[in-house]
Amino acid sequence: MADRPVAEAAERARLTFRRFAGLDRSGPPPPETVKGAPLHPWTIPNAIGYVRLAMIPAFLIIAFNSGDGQYWVSTLLFGLVGWGDYFDGIAARVTGQYSRLGALLDPLIDRLLVISGVVVCWHFELLPRWGLALLAVREVLMLILVRVAMVKHVDLPVNWLGRAGVFPVFGALFFGLAGVDWLAQALLYVGLVLIYGSLAQYVRAGLRQYRAQQG
Repeated sequence: MADRPVAEAAERARLTFRRFAGLDRSGPPPPETVKGAPLHPWTIPNAIGYVRLAMIPAFLIIAFNSGDGQYWVSTLLFGLVGWGDYFDGIAARVTGQYSRLGALLDPLIDRLLVISGVVVCWHFELLPRWGLALLAVREVLMLILVRVAMVKHVDLPVNWLGRAGVFPVFGALFFGLAGVDWLAQALLYVGLVLIYGSLAQYVRAGLRQYRAQQG
């Protein structure tokens, strides 16, 4: 049993292309990211996260002062914050600087970005408002669910539907901001199906884990 952490560390150190690109997520999460681990705020991936977080209010200010919400600077900022999630993941895998704070910060930034994009698209009517409302409701429900899970000491690992829904959701908002209406709407509908499916998976997994703790 003592050799198991060593074997897991060796496997993580063997950075294949699939792991580097985030395509291979097999195996347990890095021990530095699980609940109870130290936050370790000062890492390169977390620095990328802080920049992403600071760019969200800049996006909102520029977008709301653009007149129509489709100014290229605000659209570019939105895209950079969204793609930044991919880059800080690469930075963590290359440097090995995993942290509990990063595991908590990344999904929070993603949800704040989605809500910010929804607010701008709603204000300028860049996408159907009923779909935007469903997006916002799901993100709020996820924030509540994560908070409840923390209080109940329940860990909610990212599920595959949640991962699959990231691109269409961000893509719908990005292309709405960019003025590519048909693609934005198509991605919005696909994204809604995936993220609500993932919400159901999170609730089911959380309830199962909580009942196991109580039983």
